[in-house]
Amino acid sequence: MEFTGTAAPLSAACLEQLSASLDTDLPSLWAVMTVETSGCGYLPDRRPKILFERHVFSEQTRHRHDAGFPDISNRTPGGYGASGANQYLRLERAMALDRTAAMLATSWGLGQVMGFNADRAGYPGVDAMVAAFLESEDRQIEAMGSFIRGKNLAGALRRGDWAEFARQYNGASYRANDYDGKLARYHARYVTGPLPDLQVRAVQMGLTLLAVPGVPSPGSVDGWYGEATQHAVVAFQLAFQLAPTGLPDAATMQQLRKSLGWPAA
Repeated sequence: MEFTGTAAPLSAACLEQLSASLDTDLPSLWAVMTVETSGCGYLPDRRPKILFERHVFSEQTRHRHDAGFPDISNRTPGGYGASGANQYLRLERAMALDRTAAMLATSWGLGQVMGFNADRAGYPGVDAMVAAFLESEDRQIEAMGSFIRGKNLAGALRRGDWAEFARQYNGASYRANDYDGKLARYHARYVTGPLPDLQVRAVQMGLTLLAVPGVPSPGSVDGWYGEATQHAVVAFQLAFQLAPTGLPDAATMQQLRKSLGWPAA
């Protein structure tokens, strides 16, 4: 399947490095990631989360497809339809008309960086950016950080100026989706703590991507250890003849990484 790769999870080292380079707190970064993608950069089939923007595709193609394909090429924003895999169906239709324009008109990964912002995200072009995003969430948030620096938004993030951050990061119509309000509320939640546990999050993500027969869903990839995650971990451990601790211990994570082809932690 096109657009699939290693899909490795977010690492503590990368997240902390980004926080230090932007001189901002971890709750602010978690707030941005949560608002953009509910805090996970991949779909269950290992493809990066995306959103195809029909109005950007229309602009990129000088409106030549508007009349024939108004649902994917339109001067008016919106018309997204369902999230998830449906966005790839829309992208594929647009790629059949103009591959490059379609890639540029799509937002990608944890930070939902637009394809046309690949240069601001630190890449020579959208293809290079997307190829990196297939590898890991680390590459995705590094690009998000580069974009924030390129737009001089680190200060707004640091100050908690959510309206200014939202306007520059998400566009002039941010108020329509309460983007700044959501950022403020998630930041307040993460400041109160605790932050998502990256080990728990990695096991949730790994179990979701691997989809072992007989192993139930761990629930949301959110870094919160609940009953659904515990049941899924125990079932996975039993399936691979590991001690059923119910915890994302070293043996469990080693087996998950091996099964998924993730690099060693």
